Amino acid sequence: MHLVYADTKGQIYDHADLLALGRNGEFLTDIYDEELIPLPEGATLVSLPGARALGLDPETGKTIALPEELSAVGALLPQGFTRLLLPAYAKKDQSETWPLFGYTAVVWKDDGFYVAAEASDDPDKWNPLSAPDDKVEAAVQKITELYPENRIWNHLTKCALEYGCLTSRNTFLERWEGSLPVSMTCNAGCVGCISEQPDDSPFPSPQVRMDFKPTVEEMTQLMVHHLQTAGDDSIISFGQGCEGEPSTRGVDIAEAIRRVRTQTDRGFININTNAGLTDMIKLITDAGLDLMRVSTISALDDHYNSYYRPRLYGVENVGRSLKYAADKGVYTSINYLIFPGVTDREEEIEAMVDFINQNNVKLIQMRNLNIDPEWYLNHIPKQRGELLGMKSMLDIFRAECPNTVIGSFTHIPPEQMRRTKR
Repeated sequence: MHLVYADTKGQIYDHADLLALGRNGEFLTDIYDEELIPLPEGATLVSLPGARALGLDPETGKTIALPEELSAVGALLPQGFTRLLLPAYAKKDQSETWPLFGYTAVVWKDDGFYVAAEASDDPDKWNPLSAPDDKVEAAVQKITELYPENRIWNHLTKCALEYGCLTSRNTFLERWEGSLPVSMTCNAGCVGCISEQPDDSPFPSPQVRMDFKPTVEEMTQLMVHHLQTAGDDSIISFGQGCEGEPSTRGVDIAEAIRRVRTQTDRGFININTNAGLTDMIKLITDAGLDLMRVSTISALDDHYNSYYRPRLYGVENVGRSLKYAADKGVYTSINYLIFPGVTDREEEIEAMVDFINQNNVKLIQMRNLNIDPEWYLNHIPKQRGELLGMKSMLDIFRAECPNTVIGSFTHIPPEQMRRTKR
């Protein structure tokens, strides 16, 4: 497997002599055949700004840095694929930060590109090619003409047409999981937030957070429309990238759920949340929530706090929220932000296994953390314990969390799919 690099024009090449290396956290590492899959459909190759490509000389066993004008290359994976290794690179300027993407090691092998990754879910529903621009534009026009006064629909036009958000596109295309953003505010200050960064952040926000407070009537209207038109597997989800923490609107969300369920029992109601406001989560759960996905990066307090920067809550609150919802019959999952060299350390794995089992989590949605690797490693607590590797981590979760499914997307449990609907 050979090193891949890019020239100053962005043209990508494979190196005739040097072998590819990967990176696990701060350490360079060999890449093994069992860690590689062909470049998935929908993946993108990018040159890493200001980073020299590193390869292995097979004759000397030494790491070689290519000339400065030749850049390292990484792959940006589509959803449904779990990254196993970072690209091998050396930054020319350590102070330069990269955009919020999940950079993955890529190599040239058997006359094709391969990436260090593992398929963790069926990506078909989330293939961007399934929502072409022309179909989305027509759907946006239809829906906004149908509901001209509903500000949520109008807000989602930007998400669907400009950001290319597939969940918002689903909302207009009246299919599967649709989005329902409702909150301007948040009880955390996540360093990887895509809709609002503090003034001193080195990362520009790729999206703009919503700037209005939807009414219960607007929420109810959108929910009923989606649940009644999107089929038996329809899901409407609070908690989107263009908003803050939805449970800050817990009272209004609970009221909207109750109103919706007087009009239809079709489909499933989901919330994507940090679950720090346990009392609000209880209120929303009791109103008739079906699914809950909780964002987390660690079950260790110091690591969790360094990334989420929570305001008046901690991992303990998150666990209580998950346990309460699970005990009430909600299908619970965690949106697990994973990073090679951190998530796969022994102490992280042990803590997360205990957290999952104690709180009856039914699904782990593996999500590659989109962040500059150097910046992240410099802003979290010093990592301790043995580094086991991402494939071993996945095997441990499968073995020690027997009641938990590993995937990447929101799932509907089969027993709920069989329930009677009108």
